[in-house]
Amino acid sequence: MKKYLVLVGILISFFAQAQTTDRDSIRLENIYLDSVFIFEIENVPGEKPKVLHAEPLYIDLIRDLGARKGEKEWNYGFGMKADRNYDEYEALVEYEWAPIDRLGLEIEVPLTFYGTSAGNTAPSNRIESLKLAAQWSFMVSEKYNTTLALGYIHEFEFTDLNKISEEGLYKGNSFNPFFVAAKRWGLNYHTLIYTGPRLIREFAHSHTEHIYEINTNFHYMISGTRNFIGVEVNKELINGNLITTVRPQMRVGLSENLMIGIVSGIPLNRENRGLSSFARLIYEPGFKSMH
Repeated sequence: MKKYLVLVGILISFFAQAQTTDRDSIRLENIYLDSVFIFEIENVPGEKPKVLHAEPLYIDLIRDLGARKGEKEWNYGFGMKADRNYDEYEALVEYEWAPIDRLGLEIEVPLTFYGTSAGNTAPSNRIESLKLAAQWSFMVSEKYNTTLALGYIHEFEFTDLNKISEEGLYKGNSFNPFFVAAKRWGLNYHTLIYTGPRLIREFAHSHTEHIYEINTNFHYMISGTRNFIGVEVNKELINGNLITTVRPQMRVGLSENLMIGIVSGIPLNRENRGLSSFARLIYEPGFKSMH
């Protein structure tokens, strides 16, 4: 009996050690893949170094932080927001590029359409605006895996489609300077804050609407890829009221230069909005991973 117990103990110890060895091997392989992939992104021969960061999918950045000259990207987005009386559908087309190192530029056209249930009315369909934006990464620290950037978005806001003949096409401006701070913790964990005021001035009104935005982000990037899962928390301070939406999200690579991002929106102020969803197709011409 004692011999039997000793044999069982030896077998259990052997299998436990084997499982530990397998876990250690997988962990070391993931560390290796992460290190190689990050090195490829951050250290391109003849180019300025940059730090790999996970970019939020709903309130996205104006090109990568630490952008290099010649980088470019197309984005196509579509989303839906549920409301008590109508559904809101949003779409966007945007193009972003880096004319010089560290500077990203963007042009975007967002659109909004509405669907109603019986007996309810909804706002008019519209091309929201023409958005022009710039973002300058003024600090890129490889030592601390941190990037800081300043940016500005200007929106030329358009009139509802059914009112253009009466009120004209152009109804006002939106001014949005912002600050970005991003840090990668180790190889996989990413944090980012995007914050700044947004001032809306319409020609038909004498006052300016003031909104302060605070967007905080946390992401986990899958080993050896640009795929990630995470959460984006969008907060707006309007007239002393804080409106918050939590957006769980994931990004998956379809090929080396094509990715898709999927976002859910959960409002914490349920009296204002319902649940929402959003998808973003991201195409980067010329991007190629070396490993």
